[in-house]
Amino acid sequence: MLTRTALVGASRGCRAFSSSVRQSADFTHAVIGGGAVGLAIARKIQSKVGASTVLIEKHGSIGTETSSRNSEVIHAGIYYGQDSLKTKLCIQGKEMMYDLCDRYSIPYMNCGKWIVAQDSQQMGELQKVFDHAQSIGVPVRYVSPEEAHRRESDVRAEAGVLESPTTGIIDSHSYMTFLQGAFEDLGGDCAFHSTVSHIEPIDRGRSGWKIWTTSPDQPSSSPEGSEPITAETLINSAGLYATHINNMIQPPSAHINPSYAKGNYFSYSPSRPRPRTLVYPAPRPGHGGLGTHLTLDIAGRIRFGPDVEWVDSPTSYSPSMSPEKFAEAVAEIKSYLPGVDETAIQLDYAGIRPKLGRASAVAGGAGFRDFWIKREEGWEGWVNLMGIESPGLTSSLAIGEMVYELLYK
Repeated sequence: MLTRTALVGASRGCRAFSSSVRQSADFTHAVIGGGAVGLAIARKIQSKVGASTVLIEKHGSIGTETSSRNSEVIHAGIYYGQDSLKTKLCIQGKEMMYDLCDRYSIPYMNCGKWIVAQDSQQMGELQKVFDHAQSIGVPVRYVSPEEAHRRESDVRAEAGVLESPTTGIIDSHSYMTFLQGAFEDLGGDCAFHSTVSHIEPIDRGRSGWKIWTTSPDQPSSSPEGSEPITAETLINSAGLYATHINNMIQPPSAHINPSYAKGNYFSYSPSRPRPRTLVYPAPRPGHGGLGTHLTLDIAGRIRFGPDVEWVDSPTSYSPSMSPEKFAEAVAEIKSYLPGVDETAIQLDYAGIRPKLGRASAVAGGAGFRDFWIKREEGWEGWVNLMGIESPGLTSSLAIGEMVYELLYK
């Protein structure tokens, strides 16, 4: 359980609290959630002169949930509404991520992506993506049939191929390890095995925030008789549990019920077919994801996924697949990679996307929901982040900048 006394004794280097912190608060900032977004925010906030930031993480290490159970794609930003935060932060975050990887030798590969169409209806969806990308200044181009066959002869695209040359992949674990190290080198504290159990705003946040936590060896805790830590500013970046944190603070009328989109991933080991480019099917309006697509890891290994399976719990991480769902995924894969050996497609791992509704993943689809990143009205010193699904990893550095600006500019 995270307490002021325990954290001072166990923190990295046994660092004492900054002398710039008000006498009434243990920290200037508390960031809840140690995924890619929380780490990026904590690193940026801790760079402020006089900051003393604690990163509160329920698990024993960083990035064990959504941030490490995804496709590791550096997205270009071509699927979302022109004025959406997803578009703005993805484009900004992509450039920041490539720059960071180059400067600090974080493994990545700018391999590009093909979006493929098999008929005129899918080609119409590609044209929508093309027009949107042109309007926001993100480079895309149509690939001729001759070039497509020369570069990726195993990929089927009966109607057309749209290429996104700025799409890539990143080693998300190396990226998050860098962010943690940079945050700690700036003097930040990581509090692991600390599940937030209760939050109390002091005078609606004007005098700070009290935060209680539990730990695996002390799983139950109530505010009465236990010791909280205090912070001047609270940042909710709890990912799958962000709405739970929101509902701890807000009155019932402002509670939000999350939706959880589980995605199953598949491994593939044969040497052929083995494209060198990411391959995505044409987007489907109203669908909760971008289709069962082909991605690569840093070593060049192929994986497929994710599909979309709506679940009730944010802990349903075991990959699951009914014969019908598996057949559906294989059919989608074979639509663009007909030579795939379907007997070698193996269920691998699963991730869960924290959604704010059973909504479309792309602009124009029914019920598209944007990132929720705001200073909540009626409270002081609280920045609330919810629904940070894809492209959250790509956007993480830009989200850190946005949170900093919400607080200080």
